[in-house]
Amino acid sequence: MNTIKTLERLQRIHSLIENECTGSPYELASKMNISERSIYNLIEYLRDFEAMIAYDRGRKTYYYQNNFSLNL
Repeated sequence: MNTIKTLERLQRIHSLIENECTGSPYELASKMNISERSIYNLIEYLRDFEAMIAYDRGRKTYYYQNNFSLNL
């Protein structure tokens, strides 16, 4: 995956997590037109930047447990 595409995907997933409207991992992968494995990789990238990300099964969304801001 090239760097620009990765950055664009990170920005998009960050926005969806920030707004707490990701849906399930499968739904998020569909929204972003990528595989579920890629979703998990992007989440790990965000965690490398100290994002505390959790998943709420009841609301079916990822969310930040801290006040995370992505500055690219």
